[in-house]
Amino acid sequence: MDPIANMLVAIKNAGSVKKASVVLPHSKMKEAIASLLKEEGYIKTYHVTGDAKKTLEIVLEYKGNTPRVTDVKRISKSSKRVYTGVKDIAPIKYGHGLCVLSTPKGIMSDKLARKEMVGGEVLFAIW
Repeated sequence: MDPIANMLVAIKNAGSVKKASVVLPHSKMKEAIASLLKEEGYIKTYHVTGDAKKTLEIVLEYKGNTPRVTDVKRISKSSKRVYTGVKDIAPIKYGHGLCVLSTPKGIMSDKLARKEMVGGEVLFAIW
């Protein structure tokens, strides 16, 4: 199972049935992705709860009555890793989407990776 793909599908599905939030098992990678999605405006906020068994609660963002996350696409999978250099990072949905990369400087968006002049593993695209 792919925990990042499960997180993304849970966010997408919760938005499509108009849920306010979704609760997932916690990991540092998921928390970093949630932080980036919050900065980019795809989710409202997130909270880490619990001591022994941590959970990550993500509060979804809506524009009017439609969810901010309409679709996601996992690009780099556990069976096939996809890496890109800084010159090959393409915009998603003509700049209206977001591509998330795992770089040596941490998890970052495609725009920030171009600005920092760093490439890495392309995790997923979201719009």
